[in-house]
Amino acid sequence: MYGEMRYRTLNFELKKKFGEKVVKLSIDGGFTCPNRDGTIATSGCIFCSEMGSGEFAGKRELSITRQIEDQKSMLSKKWKSNKYIAYFGSFTNTYATVEELRRKYYEALECEGVIGIAVATRADCISEEVLELFREINEKYFLWVEIGLQSVKEASAKYIRRGYDLQVFHETYSKLKELNIRTVVHIILGIPGEDKEDMMKTVDCVSKLKPWGVKLHLLHVIRNTDLEKAYIQEGFPLFEKEEYVITVCDSLERLNGNIVIHRITGDGRKSDLVGPLWSLDKLRVISEINMEMKRRNSLQGDRS
Repeated sequence: MYGEMRYRTLNFELKKKFGEKVVKLSIDGGFTCPNRDGTIATSGCIFCSEMGSGEFAGKRELSITRQIEDQKSMLSKKWKSNKYIAYFGSFTNTYATVEELRRKYYEALECEGVIGIAVATRADCISEEVLELFREINEKYFLWVEIGLQSVKEASAKYIRRGYDLQVFHETYSKLKELNIRTVVHIILGIPGEDKEDMMKTVDCVSKLKPWGVKLHLLHVIRNTDLEKAYIQEGFPLFEKEEYVITVCDSLERLNGNIVIHRITGDGRKSDLVGPLWSLDKLRVISEINMEMKRRNSLQGDRS
């Protein structure tokens, strides 16, 4: 068991390391993405919102320091903590000069209580210079880097417009691992055209890689995205809650027990979510996943 849970949660892992609750502060570093600015494409990944998946981040017009203080104030109503991770999550957070990245990362790291940073990016946007910056930060602070795999199925990568092939992902992942940089891999469950076997192939591939962490995302449709247009035109099915719970539990059983599970469902603002609407009750979804794991008397990694 991982505390009271049957899988290794981020909360469990950070409490074990730092001895107390560590709160993640979502900030917007003011970056864009090569999949949006014309370098690769202009429309972005099919599921990406106008905010670059940063719906819950701070306001980009504010300084990073101000965003961190605002997030601390807002989240203090929910959690009491003295330790924080500054999470650069909106758009592609290595898509700038190394000088700009250094300035923004260190501005966050110099804020009171911030013990480290998390950087979400693309596998094709981590240069040798950025790797060196990560190595430097990793020696002094707590760092993790997130990269999107989403699926090992080539047709799915094209459908979601990931913008780089599987080899690029593996090359970047290997470089990060060689530098002992904690890496979190994103997986999307429910991509149109994928069946259960396709999804489990992705899960099994990631389990064998043994990254530090994994995010399991429920495919959810957000307004004003190209995925919404495709959903209207194609009418592809979205997960029913019961089916999703089963799929997540199957995935957890197949993921190596040392992998930290950062997420097991999808996030979407109520005002922007097209479907599945049941995902709005996040706590209930997590509870039902826990109950199913308990019913099975299984733990993360039991089938890895």
